[in-house]
Amino acid sequence: MTHTVFSFPDLTEGDVSRLAQEIAFLVQPGDTLALEGDLGAGKSTFARAFIRAVAGDAELEIPSPTFTLVQSYETPRFEIAHFDLYRLSDPSEIDELGLDAALARGIAIVEWPSRGDGRIAADRLTIRFDETTAFDRRDVRLEAAVDLTARLERFTAIRKFLDRSGWGDATTAFSYLQGDASPRRYARLVKANGSRAILMDAPQKPDGPPIRDGKSYSAIAHLAENVKAFVAIDRTLEAAGLSVPHILAEDLSAGLLLIEDFGDAVFGAEVKKGRDQGALWQRGVDALIAVQATAPPERISLSDGTMFELPVADRGVLEIETELLLDWYWPALRGGPAPQAARDTFTGLWQTVFDRVLKQPKTWLLRDFHSPNLIALDNRTPPRDVGIIDFQDAMLGPAAYDLVSLLQDARLDVPEDLEKRMFARYVDAISARDPAFDPAEFAFSYAALGAQRNTKILGIFARLAARDGKRQYLAHVPRIWGYLERDLQHEVLAPLRAWYDDNLPRSLRAEALNI
Repeated sequence: MTHTVFSFPDLTEGDVSRLAQEIAFLVQPGDTLALEGDLGAGKSTFARAFIRAVAGDAELEIPSPTFTLVQSYETPRFEIAHFDLYRLSDPSEIDELGLDAALARGIAIVEWPSRGDGRIAADRLTIRFDETTAFDRRDVRLEAAVDLTARLERFTAIRKFLDRSGWGDATTAFSYLQGDASPRRYARLVKANGSRAILMDAPQKPDGPPIRDGKSYSAIAHLAENVKAFVAIDRTLEAAGLSVPHILAEDLSAGLLLIEDFGDAVFGAEVKKGRDQGALWQRGVDALIAVQATAPPERISLSDGTMFELPVADRGVLEIETELLLDWYWPALRGGPAPQAARDTFTGLWQTVFDRVLKQPKTWLLRDFHSPNLIALDNRTPPRDVGIIDFQDAMLGPAAYDLVSLLQDARLDVPEDLEKRMFARYVDAISARDPAFDPAEFAFSYAALGAQRNTKILGIFARLAARDGKRQYLAHVPRIWGYLERDLQHEVLAPLRAWYDDNLPRSLRAEALNI
């Protein structure tokens, strides 16, 4: 098998630990890391740093598997099995140690892989440690199989970017941040002096297959395919005085950003710790009011000389998102595709709703304005006391969308009385600011876009479970149905409510999906 070699000469022990942290950012379930080198070459140093980085615990006890031959670790990302084959009596013993089972559950680190007599996967990442003339230095080589080469090239691009930005030295801790459903990856960097930053790794996404009118899903839904949208919107909102992450360094072509670290006081996590949800949600509503007081520019210039244009929430976006219910949720619940008659009625009813919603005044529609993406910044004054971190898919669209995203949070319960109080707070503020504001029409838009969004989310959560194996999102389905039932109580949505009751009746909504 052809291998690509990446060399890292003359590394200190600190350099080896930092290298392990960076490789921990790279790995995926099913990977095998084969550690080659003589006794004392640095394999155990690397393994300990790697396991602690994946586990997110710098103090985790890492016993040597020299005598037990294998040691396993449960981490928030995946299971790690650490094998040491130095004392292996016979290569066939590998089968008894459970290497294949370990790879099915997570990843494997294998020291002394040559003693496995060819039983270690050929498509592994080999990390070779060689002594140098200096007793405390090592030369390290990464040998990647063909299918790992792209990831290793990304890894080296990140290292170069961090070196250029002044964040690549061995004394800077590098730790993976657990993300959500996004394909982007994040890492926290902490210097020895306490300075912190977040690495955003967001390479250009390849366009998916055409699914309608020659366009991919992401093109129809106006999903950002590179970091330019984030940079353009971030700088615009920051200039307006809002708390979005300051960009410390950027490489637009590589899709790499180094941004301000707002800390860990994420709204959802804070509520789970017992913090007053009402106070946090009030801050969120006030921050949203401030965002929408800023006029979105038609075009935003970028450092590479290009211009970014904010897309408009149009009929195509609303259609393709609501149909996720039929494409993914219906088959998982009903065991087969939605009948054409049910589909035709569904899309026809939604068209009538879209006709009215799309006439609403347009403003910033950040799209993901909810608890995972809002951070309490208690040392700042309102409305800057809320850090907003996710907006790369923003559009120009109806104001109600972001409000309903916050007040019908998909990942934690928002009591109906809190929703009503925060809705009234928003309406009172906008009414005082804008004489043309129509509260009744806004209430319709809120219910309609809430129904649209929750319909979309049911489809997305089913898709994440079926296509990506992320079954944890199914736990939120009952909550989404609860919100959707609230939204469908609006009198104008009565025909839609009847469709849901006829085709996805309450008796079915509590049933587990067949995924």
